[in-house]
Parts: sequence; structure tokens; C-alpha cells
Amino acid sequence: MSRATADLYDEYGDKLQVPIPMFNNYGGKKAFSGVISTVKCHEDNSYVRSTLEQPGVGKVLVVDGGGSLRCALLGDMLAELGIKNGWTGIIVYGCIRDSAMIRKMGIGVKGLNTNPKKSLKKGIGERDVPVTFAGVNFIPGYFLYADEDGFVVSDKEL
Repeated sequence: MSRATADLYDEYGDKLQVPIPMFNNYGGKKAFSGVISTVKCHEDNSYVRSTLEQPGVGKVLVVDGGGSLRCALLGDMLAELGIKNGWTGIIVYGCIRDSAMIRKMGIGVKGLNTNPKKSLKKGIGERDVPVTFAGVNFIPGYFLYADEDGFVVSDKEL
């Protein structure tokens, strides 16, 4: 990504969706962008893993964890899987773990907070469904642009 989110907002304004500020930067890659793919899950990261196992070149995974702070939905092993399969970034509406390791990895990661507790693994969740949190509608196929200031979502490539 070569353009800052602030510059994108200055150019496109209200054509972009901008989330309520609540996300922290955790990944080693501070600026990233791509086509949105989604996972909706609650305290179970099975679908996060199965999605990151798929090719993700040019994609950003948006995980709607319901804002739960009770366990982590992403750790260093899943971040590494994302890197291996070409994902540019991951947004987690929930917690991550292994943050010290993830900060050294070449993938963008934003989340609400950290929690050392693992999630459940019961295979419960949904993939590539529209999700809404932080005042933004994340539609699979839309575009997400992120940097240290936050992120913006567009229905078309900018």
C-alpha cells in the first residue's frame, strides 16, 4: 500500500467507511491492503485457521469475534500460516495472543487487545458472510486499506 489512510479519506471522504477507533496495531507490517474475506465466530478460531490455510494473495481477513475479550482468536502460529499463504493482513474484532512474536512478522494485524488464553476449537463459525462491527459493514469482496492511523473500507478498489 503506497497511500496513507488519511490521504485516501481526504480524496474519497464519505465514500469510505471508517471504523470507530478501538483497534491496536500488532503486526510487523504496519500498512496493508486487500480484498476482504470474512470469518464470523465466537471464542472459536477453527474457521480462522481453515481460512488462513487457503491462498490469500491480495486479501485481508476480517474476523468478527463479537468483540469478546475472553480468549484469543489469533496467535503466532496462525499469523505464520497467513504469511505462508500470502494474506496481507488480519483484522480481529477480539483478542490476539503471542503479540511479541507477531510484531516481528511480515503481516498486518490489528485487534482489540491481547489475551494468553486459547480459543475453543469446535468448528463453529461462518466464512465469507457480511459482518458489521465498529460502525463498518465488511462485505466479502470490498477493499480494506490499513496503516498506523487505522483503516478504511471501500466498495471498490482505490
